[in-house]
Amino acid sequence: MTDTASSAVTAGAEAGGIFPTIMRKLEAGLGGIVAVCASALVAVEIVLLFSGVVARYLLHTPIIWADELATILFMWLAMLGAVIAFQRGSHMRMTALITRASPGTRAMLEVLAITVPLAFLLILLPTAIEYAEEEAFITTPALGIVNSWRAAALPTGMGLMALMALFRLARIDSLPRALAGIALTAAVIAGLMQIAFLFPPLNNYNLLIFLVAGVAVTVLSGVPIAFSFAICTLAYLGLSTDIPVFVMVGRMEEGMSHLILLAVPLFVFLGLLIEMTGMAQAMVAFLASLLGSVRGGLSYVLIGAMYVVSGISGSKAADMAAIAPALFPEMKERGAEPGDLVALLSATGAQTETIPPSLVLITIGSVTGVSIAALFAGGILPAVVLGIMLCFVVRHRYRHEDVSKVRRASKKEIGKAFAIALPALILPFIIRAAVVEGVATTTEVSTIGIVYAAIAGLLLYREFDWKRLGPMLADTACLSGAILIIIGAATAMAWSLTQSGFSSDLARMMSGLPGGAIGFMVVSIIAFIILGSVLEGIPAIVLFAPLLFPIAKQLGIHEVHYAMVTILAMGLGLFAPPFGVGYYTACAIGRVDPDAGLSRIWGYMGALLIGLIIVAAVPWISIGFIP
Repeated sequence: MTDTASSAVTAGAEAGGIFPTIMRKLEAGLGGIVAVCASALVAVEIVLLFSGVVARYLLHTPIIWADELATILFMWLAMLGAVIAFQRGSHMRMTALITRASPGTRAMLEVLAITVPLAFLLILLPTAIEYAEEEAFITTPALGIVNSWRAAALPTGMGLMALMALFRLARIDSLPRALAGIALTAAVIAGLMQIAFLFPPLNNYNLLIFLVAGVAVTVLSGVPIAFSFAICTLAYLGLSTDIPVFVMVGRMEEGMSHLILLAVPLFVFLGLLIEMTGMAQAMVAFLASLLGSVRGGLSYVLIGAMYVVSGISGSKAADMAAIAPALFPEMKERGAEPGDLVALLSATGAQTETIPPSLVLITIGSVTGVSIAALFAGGILPAVVLGIMLCFVVRHRYRHEDVSKVRRASKKEIGKAFAIALPALILPFIIRAAVVEGVATTTEVSTIGIVYAAIAGLLLYREFDWKRLGPMLADTACLSGAILIIIGAATAMAWSLTQSGFSSDLARMMSGLPGGAIGFMVVSIIAFIILGSVLEGIPAIVLFAPLLFPIAKQLGIHEVHYAMVTILAMGLGLFAPPFGVGYYTACAIGRVDPDAGLSRIWGYMGALLIGLIIVAAVPWISIGFIP
């Protein structure tokens, strides 16, 4: 679902010519400036929030303006990160259908994946500028500066993304195809405007036209998810309601500027840091020394390592990238099939979605108001249940594995591996303790982990590569921007659904399901498995959590319990083929053909489904450790 640049977009690089060369240089220069600025913002946020922890907890003199400044800078980080993602083609997309299309159709869809976002950006840019100007009448309470400093990030980011879109169009190998894409996009917009008078009388049927059919068509066509949400919401508001489009900009800004979401880039950076410093490898080596000599031992290590590392990084891609290279070569030497390896890696990605500091947990807390500390406490045991179910499958599949030639590690070697891994193993406990004891907020606690990981890498593991810091900061901004702009667009869409009365209709329908709470839970599981496979995790959560969580509470379902069930169901869809992007991410990281894992993954997915049913049926698993 990442917007991988296709040959249709990049082949212009080989085509030659003065104009494409100039465009490439301008794009590279502008992209480099944006990357430096975004990287600097990530670094400043880390220093700012960690300084706030030190000032408040150690010096007892809190910096009252720190959160306000962090929020302002965060908005700029989100938008500049989205610009980097646009340049790199890293905005989340659904490409499962595109890859099966004919070459000509695929090339045209790749062009539309640029022209549709460009149309949205150009249409909304004047309104975003107006919004930033209006914010000049609001003054921030602590710093005493006009709020336009924060709001200006929106039009700036939109303008830069529009430029990046134009640069990418200039690099397409076929000028007629690029012009055809522009013409088709413009024709659809003009046609909708010509028949705009037909939409208002349709009332809520417009939801089906724009926010169901429109989103389905654009997402399945490969338009980045954020821009699919955004342009369909814009069309719904502009063509079928009297609501000013100005409101959409405010809703996007509101969705992206929650301070709690600042944990997203910080935990992403922490995940990259533990991989760079060798902490993840140390943990994997300890688990391998402990279990490597038993049948299926390294598969158990993979399950355990994903659990431990997920408790530090919060990023599934970072988790898999840290673990697979350390285990896969040895597992292949022992005769494990590459398809089974990537199937298990994908399954463990779904298993560990609830382990704190999961980015999904942070997102669900920000959009529903559920305590993130409670979500962190509730997410630990459900993943254990699913991990146990995966172990049963591993035990069955590797019951005949020949381990006679595998040397068993001695107690001394195990002890040495444990001593080396200990600084890394205690990091999740430091993070949790800092939140529980009130040392730092959920947003700030990641900076404690970053400082700890940096010190451990410099002094203990001695694998700190200063040259990688710059690219790591830019990668952090890129991934964060891709996530946060989805949240902004989905927030605007969710607001539109609420204003239409859809939320109240949905509440009545879901509340009236046969079976009461049990029926509601079953339907939620099925719905989130489907949503997880089509929309990816965070967009589904932002769209539907604010609508469904009040219903769950009304039916007597604990919010944390419901959160665990929906997150695990969503993870099941996210990592299951044929649509689940997580599965293809695992294949890319493991360097295994996706077809190789298709016949092997269903046993693991079945085990995860059984584990999910157990978690849904036994609320204590999710809420038993909540303080």
